[in-house]
Amino acid sequence: MAVDTSARTTTWTYVDGEWISGNPPLIGPVSHAMWLGSTVFDGARWFDGIAPDLDAHCRRVNRSAAIWHEGAVSAEEIERLTWEGIGQFDGDGNLPPMYWAEHGEVGSVVAPDPASTRFALCLFEAPMHTAKPHSLTLSPYRRPTPECAMTDAKTGSLYPNSGRMIVEARARGFDNALVRDMNGNIAETASSNVFMVKDGVVFTPAANRTFLAGITRARVIGLLREAGYEVRRSHAVDRDSDAERSSPRQLFQSRAGQQARQPRTAGGPGRPQGAGTLHGLGTQHPGRLTLRLPTFPYNTIAGCRGLCRAPLLPSGEKCRANARR
Repeated sequence: MAVDTSARTTTWTYVDGEWISGNPPLIGPVSHAMWLGSTVFDGARWFDGIAPDLDAHCRRVNRSAAIWHEGAVSAEEIERLTWEGIGQFDGDGNLPPMYWAEHGEVGSVVAPDPASTRFALCLFEAPMHTAKPHSLTLSPYRRPTPECAMTDAKTGSLYPNSGRMIVEARARGFDNALVRDMNGNIAETASSNVFMVKDGVVFTPAANRTFLAGITRARVIGLLREAGYEVRRSHAVDRDSDAERSSPRQLFQSRAGQQARQPRTAGGPGRPQGAGTLHGLGTQHPGRLTLRLPTFPYNTIAGCRGLCRAPLLPSGEKCRANARR
């Protein structure tokens, strides 16, 4: 059956020196990236004339590409092209730069040929303010270690594992899932970094190279500390004790593609929504900090206090950090 391959929102892609509208056919059935997964990418946001931490995202995609690609476009050029492309849009959107190999190495189809590296910058409309509270469970699947997968890069090959985590969680009536590393520590959710709030202290899993400690995560940590909150990087394991069940804690998540958001319910395998523990993070109860988060994240994503719409952080002039220069 034929599938409609057109872009679902307004999309412009820069490739081979030109901007192309829609969803251009950039790879074919014998392209290395098609069947052997040699893609790396990054993801940033633009809205209201700003692109938070754009420079950091441009540098990170090149660090990811350095694993097996050659001929990287400079981070400064990617940033310049991004602003050029944003000029073709009226609304908000996502902007993933990406690299992939077109061919495999001679004598080894599996290994990508670095000399065949291609680059594209894709910009597509994606409205802000769409995040909603949602339900979490505990995934039976785990994050790999650096010995097992390319966990130090933002590579497309990591995301099928995330996809099956979400599919499995939704089959049990949840929206997303908390994910452990191979040692049983909570690492993140299937699609975002995670934070826990308890007694006014914010905790987030310690980066151990099993998950990507995101750029937006770092921005959240910095803003919370500026606001006077204590933030600790620590390990949390899956527990189901009476003490954990009675301990009031909350969760929220952060990622560049969306506002930070707060789960409305949580439970484990076989547990109904809203029942059980948050698996090492305690039982969810509404709390002062968490209740302010639905407005705080707009500030967090922007990375500037002036965008704050809530009393959690001080207000002020609208910051133009990472605005078009």
